[in-house]
Amino acid sequence: MGPGVDEEHFRLVTGFNDIFVVIACMLLLVSVAWIGTELGAWFGPLLQTVAAWGLAEYFTRKRRMALPSIILLIAFVVGVYATGEELLSGLGLKDKTGIAVISFVMALAARLHWLRFKVPITVAAGIASLVAGSISLLWVLVPAVQDWMTVAIFVSGVLVFMLAMRWDTSDILRHTRRSDVAFWLHLVAAPLLVHPVFTSLGVFEEQTALWQLVVIAVLYGIVALVSISVDRRALMVSALVYVLYAFSEILEHYGVVSLSFAFTAFIIGSGLLLLSAFWHSCRAALIGRCPSSVQARLPPLR
Repeated sequence: MGPGVDEEHFRLVTGFNDIFVVIACMLLLVSVAWIGTELGAWFGPLLQTVAAWGLAEYFTRKRRMALPSIILLIAFVVGVYATGEELLSGLGLKDKTGIAVISFVMALAARLHWLRFKVPITVAAGIASLVAGSISLLWVLVPAVQDWMTVAIFVSGVLVFMLAMRWDTSDILRHTRRSDVAFWLHLVAAPLLVHPVFTSLGVFEEQTALWQLVVIAVLYGIVALVSISVDRRALMVSALVYVLYAFSEILEHYGVVSLSFAFTAFIIGSGLLLLSAFWHSCRAALIGRCPSSVQARLPPLR
C-alpha cells in the first residue's frame, strides 16, 4: 500500500530553501505593498497582488516549491481582497454588498490562479471566498437570514465537506494532487461544520451546564468517528477548542479553578495521543463494520 494512505500526507516543506524563499518573498511583498500605499491606499495591495503572481510564475510554475507556493497564493488572494476593499471603501460601498462583491472577485481570482498554477490550497481559498460571498449576498437579499446565520454556515460546511469528499474519493490511495486539494477543503469545511453546532449549544456562555458537557462529549465522539472513517483529522482539531473550553469551565465550576484548563488539556491530550497511536487499529475496527459499498469509497487501510 502506498505511504500516503492512512497517514494524511501533504507537501509543505521539502528543505530549508523553502523557508529561505518564503522569508525573501514576504520581505519583498511587504515592501512592495508599503511603497505602493504611499501612492494610493489601493495601489499598495494591487502591487502586492501583481508581485505575488509574478513570483509564482517562477517559484510555483517552474520550481514547484510547496511552501512558497502556498504563501504566494495567500498573498495573492489577500492582495485582491485588500485592493477591492480600498476601492469600494473609497466609493462608500463598504457594506454587506461590498463584501459579497469582493468575495466573488476573490473566488474568480482564485479560479484563474488555479488554472495557471494548480496549487492545491487554491481550490479551498476559492471555495471559502465563494461561501463568504454567497452568505453576504443572501444577507443582503433576505435580511431575515441573519436570524438563521448558524444554519446557513452549517449548510455551507456540509456542501464544502461533500466537495472535499468528492476530491478524496477520486484518489482514495492519495497519490496525486487531488488528495492535497481535499486536505485543504477539509480544513475549510471543518470550522464551518463545527462552529455553528457548538455555538448553538452555548459553549461560550457564562455558565456551561452539565448537560451541555455531555452533549459536547457525544458530539465530539461523533466527530471523531467521522474523522477516523474518512481518515481526515481536521474535524477533530477544529472541534478541540470547544471541548477544551467546555470541560475547563465544568472543572472550574466544581472548584478546580487554577488548574482547570491544565487538567482538561492533560486528559484530552492524553486521549488524542492514544488515538494517534491506535489510529490504524481504530480505522480497521470501524471500517470493518461498514458496508462494502462504503468501504470502497473510503481510503483503504495501511
